[in-house]
Amino acid sequence: MKSNSLLFLLLMAPIVLFSQVKTSDLQLNTITTSVPFLAITPDSRAGAMGDAGTALSASANSIYWNTSILIFSKKKSEIGVSYTPWLRQLTKDMHLSYISGYKKLNDRHVVGASLKYFSLGNITFTDNAGNVLRDDKPSEFELAGAYAFRLGKRMSLGINGKFVYSNLTGGFTVQGVDTKAGIAGAADVSFTYLNDDAKIGNTRGVYTFAATINNIGNKIAYSSTSNNDFIPINLKIGNSFKANFDKYNSLVVALDLQKLLVPTPPKYVNEGTGSAPNWVLASGQTNDVGVVSGMIQSFYDAPGTLVKDAQGKYVKNGDGTYQVESGSKLIEELNEINICLGLEYWYNNAFALRAGYFYENETKGNRQFFNAGIGMKYNKFGIDISYLGAITRNSPLANTIRFGLTFDLGGNDTAKSDSNPE
Repeated sequence: MKSNSLLFLLLMAPIVLFSQVKTSDLQLNTITTSVPFLAITPDSRAGAMGDAGTALSASANSIYWNTSILIFSKKKSEIGVSYTPWLRQLTKDMHLSYISGYKKLNDRHVVGASLKYFSLGNITFTDNAGNVLRDDKPSEFELAGAYAFRLGKRMSLGINGKFVYSNLTGGFTVQGVDTKAGIAGAADVSFTYLNDDAKIGNTRGVYTFAATINNIGNKIAYSSTSNNDFIPINLKIGNSFKANFDKYNSLVVALDLQKLLVPTPPKYVNEGTGSAPNWVLASGQTNDVGVVSGMIQSFYDAPGTLVKDAQGKYVKNGDGTYQVESGSKLIEELNEINICLGLEYWYNNAFALRAGYFYENETKGNRQFFNAGIGMKYNKFGIDISYLGAITRNSPLANTIRFGLTFDLGGNDTAKSDSNPE
């Protein structure tokens, strides 16, 4: 993109938009899903940049973020391994492990695969009297196959196929109900536009726009009688600009907007009395819908804030529906978008300093944290370390550290490459 003003607007417009959104008197209305481990960032590079990984330059970890960008990789093949001790504020034996790799078949086609494994540590099952029944080690994993192909000089598409397995109870009978492992098939689709001749002012660099929809798949149930729950279908839109200051110094600025494509829980009001409750849908839409319907509905189904009178009772319209505070539905929809901002400074393509910020509205989960990290490359090896410092008090994510290793298996692809360090 040769237009400096257009590039600047693409990078800055989302920040301006969200600076205008103010939190209304909205109540906590968190969107929950099954297998949330699918949405945990596994790699240390993006994990040090506020989880803004959608438009970062290609690496083995791109299979998690954006498979389509692998077309623009300098390297012919690479593998990556990462390890994350998880929720150390709550327990000492949970961890997330991730291994991934890819191979460029030629200038137009790339294949890859990844395995994410999440261990929930040791859990002891007891009866109502507190007697120990058994010990178990619940775990979950995701196995993915990846493929990317080039659409043109600067554009590419990618697709992942996934198998997800979640065994939380080991088949144990809970309160008389036989449980089972949750199983899902899912897919990711991704798109990348990369311009290695972009400019901001007099600074040349690489501009990348990327969009992905991750985890498009069936709902999961853990017993024959339980409800089927959505998996974390996630839309991510990323922008990054790598400014090449000189031969030795460069700076990457990355911005991601992320939104769950899962229905928002509606609001119900009890119109019954005493021991005869009668819960009525007051605002929003039922989330008992199919996957495709739920993805579409997620863009407009926020219930907003119900109006109350001086006595604290909900106010009805003349037609019997409940009044909703003006503008609160739109504000709640916008509050469902997470903002991720990251910076990455490289010296001589050998040493990197990283920092980032992740924001999730307090009514939608309240994950807010700063990140920092370093990266080093020597010959065919790379190492990345990141640290998460939570802003909110008593956050279980506080002091999260990620470790990652990468290994170049096949040398550089000199025919087609971007100029980002990898």
